[in-house]
Amino acid sequence: MSDIHALVGAYAVDAVDDLERARFEEHLTACDDCRAEVDGLRATASMLASATPVVPPASLRDFVLSDIATVRPLPPLVSTSHERRRRWAPFLAAAAAVVIVAGVGATWQPWNDPADNPSVTLSAADRVLQAPDAEQVSLKIDQAKATVVRSKSQGRAVVVTQGMAAPPTGKVYELWLRNDKGRLFPAGLMPPGSDNTVVLEGDATQATGVGITLEPAGGSKVPTQPALAMFEFSETSA
Repeated sequence: MSDIHALVGAYAVDAVDDLERARFEEHLTACDDCRAEVDGLRATASMLASATPVVPPASLRDFVLSDIATVRPLPPLVSTSHERRRRWAPFLAAAAAVVIVAGVGATWQPWNDPADNPSVTLSAADRVLQAPDAEQVSLKIDQAKATVVRSKSQGRAVVVTQGMAAPPTGKVYELWLRNDKGRLFPAGLMPPGSDNTVVLEGDATQATGVGITLEPAGGSKVPTQPALAMFEFSETSA
């Protein structure tokens, strides 16, 4: 039996050169078994390409990389349908691996943990929220919930709001960092919207708390109203 049968898998996923393609297409005119396998592999590739994307489990990457090296195309056996179906399994696995790699742009990033991949850049807010030393304080503001997260290692604090009512016309929510003497320093304005994640301006390493006040549009250098909420941090270390 000619080795040309072994090209069935490569031909089905267009991984042959012009000479091999011409030889194999000539072979297909006389080989019912190879035509059937090509049709089956192409149907599988089409199904995988049109499938709804999902986030694969982390173990899939290792499984594919370890097993793909052991899969090689075998020439078609002119035998019973049961034997042919058993032999198709490695072919389908190889085709699936090719389509999966092509579908994600030949990158394994969906499986990578950001800590293991220096090309993945976290936002400033995410670096605070995911820091090992992050501490958080949550308070109710009327019907809304606000949470402040501070990481000393990052030197920043983040406020996260849920269901925050819009400020009155001409007013804005202003954020403040409080030092160990109780003085409040401007740390930015809350953007419009009920749900926000905002990184406070300034070094929060030694801050003893975070305040939210209602100020005139554009903000104030010092609070003009009592705090709507004051988030108390644990005592700072020396």
